[in-house]
Amino acid sequence: QVQLVESGGGSVQAGGSLRLSCVTSPWTYNYYCMGWFRQAPGQEREWVALIDSDGRTTYSDSVKGRFTISKENVREPLYLQMSTLKPEDTAMYYCAASESSWGCTTRSHTDLEFWGQGTQVTVSS
Repeated sequence: QVQLVESGGGSVQAGGSLRLSCVTSPWTYNYYCMGWFRQAPGQEREWVALIDSDGRTTYSDSVKGRFTISKENVREPLYLQMSTLKPEDTAMYYCAASESSWGCTTRSHTDLEFWGQGTQVTVSS
């Protein structure tokens, strides 16, 4: 059974940093596409950053230059290093994974089939 467990969320002031982690189970499985999405109250779930099995990364314009997604190898967690945080980054952040590369192409949350429960990030001004 596939499980994704996020951690690392919290409350920070604007300009601060956080690092989110996502541990996958079973860790031996090499997903073709993994990423981070976020959802603020009353808003649609939006993609933040994606990484494919070849290590190629993409970022939404709203976080480009401030966030870094990484996964060193199959054993290591998926990370999202967030810097220069802004109040508009406040949201529930979700880790997602797929057995297909399609989600990394469409960047749509509907194209990734495995999800974690989310970790809350709150940025105050």
